[in-house]
Amino acid sequence: MIANISVITDNLDYLLWGRAADGQPGGVLLTLLMALGAGVLALPGGVVLACLAWRFPGVIRNGLFLWAEFIRGIPLIFVIFWMWYLLPMLTGSDLPGAVTVTLALAWFTAASVMHSVYAGINALPAGQYDASVVQGFRPFQALWLILLPQVLRNVMPSLTGIFIGLLKDTSLAFIVNVPELTTVAGQVNNRVQIYPAAIFIFTGLVYYLLCFGLERFTRRRFAIR
Repeated sequence: MIANISVITDNLDYLLWGRAADGQPGGVLLTLLMALGAGVLALPGGVVLACLAWRFPGVIRNGLFLWAEFIRGIPLIFVIFWMWYLLPMLTGSDLPGAVTVTLALAWFTAASVMHSVYAGINALPAGQYDASVVQGFRPFQALWLILLPQVLRNVMPSLTGIFIGLLKDTSLAFIVNVPELTTVAGQVNNRVQIYPAAIFIFTGLVYYLLCFGLERFTRRRFAIR
C-alpha cells in the first residue's frame, strides 16, 4: 500500500506543533505563526506605502512602484535566500530561521498589498478627497478617516487572495530547513520511507483547510459576496 493512516496518527503531534514542548514550535503551529507574523507586518506596511505613493506623485511614487515591481518580478525563493544571507551581515548576528523567513514573506507580500490598496484608492471618486479637505481635514486625515475605510472593504477580496498566497508560501521555508509543515512532513517521510502518499496528502489537506478557513472567515467577517 502507498498510504496508511497510521503514519499520520503516529506522527500527528510532530506534524501539528513540532517540538513546541521544548520551546521549538514547528509543523502547522509554526506555519500559522509565520503567516500571522508576516501578515501583521505586510498589511500596515503595504497600506502605508500605498498612501505615500498616492499622496506624493513623482520621485516617491515612481521609486515605490519600481521597488514593488522588482520584488513582485522575482521568485520568492530568491528573497528568502537574500534575507538568509544578508540579514546576518547587516545585523551582525544570526537571526532564527523562522524570523528570517517571516521578514522575507512580509517584504514580498507588502509589495502586493501596496498595489492592491493603491488601486483601491484610485478607484474612489476624486471628489471625496477634495470634499474632505474643504471640510477642514488635513490630507492624511482625509486619507486615513475617509478614504481608507472604504478602500480596505472594497479590496478585501484581493487582500484575502494575497494572504491565502502568503499562507501557502510559508512552505518555501523548507529550503532553509525551518521546521514548518512542509519541512516536518518531509522529515517524517524521510524517517518512515514507506507511505509518502499518506504524508503528503495529509499535508496538502491541511493547507487546503487553512486556506479555506481564512477565506470563509473573511467572507463572514466582512460580508463579502
